Amino acid sequence: MGTRHVAPVGVLLAATAFLGAPAQAGARAPGTPAGTAPGAAPGTSPGIAALPGTGSQAAGTGSRGAGPSGTGPLGPNGAGEPVGGSRLGERGLIVPSGVKAPPKTAARAYVIADAGTGAVLAAKDAHGRYLPASTLKALTALTLIPRLDKSRKVTPSRRAVNEEGSAVGLVPKPLYTVEDLFKALLLVSGNDSAMALAEANGGLTATLADMNAEARRLQAFDTVARTPSGLDKPGQSSSAYDLALIARAGLANPDFRRYISLKTDKFPAPKGYYEIGNHNKLLWRYKGMIGVKNGWTSKAQGSFVGAARRNGHTIIVSIMRHDGYFWDEVADLLDWGFANRGRVTPVGRLVDPAPAVTPSPIAPATPAPPAVPAPVAATDPPGAARPAGGNVPIGYYVLGAGLLGGLAWLAYGLRRRFR
Repeated sequence: MGTRHVAPVGVLLAATAFLGAPAQAGARAPGTPAGTAPGAAPGTSPGIAALPGTGSQAAGTGSRGAGPSGTGPLGPNGAGEPVGGSRLGERGLIVPSGVKAPPKTAARAYVIADAGTGAVLAAKDAHGRYLPASTLKALTALTLIPRLDKSRKVTPSRRAVNEEGSAVGLVPKPLYTVEDLFKALLLVSGNDSAMALAEANGGLTATLADMNAEARRLQAFDTVARTPSGLDKPGQSSSAYDLALIARAGLANPDFRRYISLKTDKFPAPKGYYEIGNHNKLLWRYKGMIGVKNGWTSKAQGSFVGAARRNGHTIIVSIMRHDGYFWDEVADLLDWGFANRGRVTPVGRLVDPAPAVTPSPIAPATPAPPAVPAPVAATDPPGAARPAGGNVPIGYYVLGAGLLGGLAWLAYGLRRRFR
């Protein structure tokens, strides 16, 4: 090979060595298999994220599975002790020491509480999650009463009119006010009224979102609403503890309290009106009964949450999953509550609603100064690329390669000449 060929070959080899090296910011970590995208877990195909595990547990058997957002009997994200106190996490009967246990009941779960102080006087499987049936309508009412104008006229849809189960007998005509629908919801447990109220609130999806947000506000973390009526649906649940929380919050609302206390009322009809009567039997025969809500489906069985007031004190009793006639048993539990309130050490407490979060005032944003492009060295060739993470233009590498090749050619030529 002649001397004149050495310089071009040297320049070519040097330039190839310098320019062939990759310049990338996201180099693969040691031990990561080839073909894995930067930042992806080993073995994960590019563009496919690993999905978190999912699972569900049906309510109705006293399940303790986590609810939405990881909630459960331990509160948000399963942190800390059970809501209301550590003893309320127990599954069996929880009774204060030194007193006789409450009368027996066939209910799978119950809570006896003092509405005024929030003291839980006795309980059984307080946080067990069961199907709530129509006791869920107490949450529907508590959620929607502040949101809807009670004098507003409503025309129920065909879907609302045809809801299955208990109904007040709506027709798709503008005969009803929102207040009429609340009365039908809480007196005769109208599933058609529940759907009509949901439609008046912007639709089923919006109403369920509002109901679940209200449950979170009350810290009723065992409660998940999937229908406004309480008709059984997968994933729907509540607990005896949560029903007591909901009832206590409802008693503080004058309209809620007025509706649940009505024994009878007149309901609009295409030709006049007809009379409706409250399904809560204790309103008719238990001294001091304020009311709230009962429920039943074949899957949920019997459920009830109610409140009564005597001698300036209000007792709340909630029961879930009772397989028969429960009215006398509820009356006995109320009697036990009145006899023992103020005399026993509570086994837990009904927590207050979570405080509202007030957003901090946001200062007006200061406009950022315009970005000034970084100066480019005069020796950079136009459009020269820079390696990620470095500031040296590739043009410098090319220039260096050429110089090295030239020096090699000069040295070789001088050596041949002196020989």
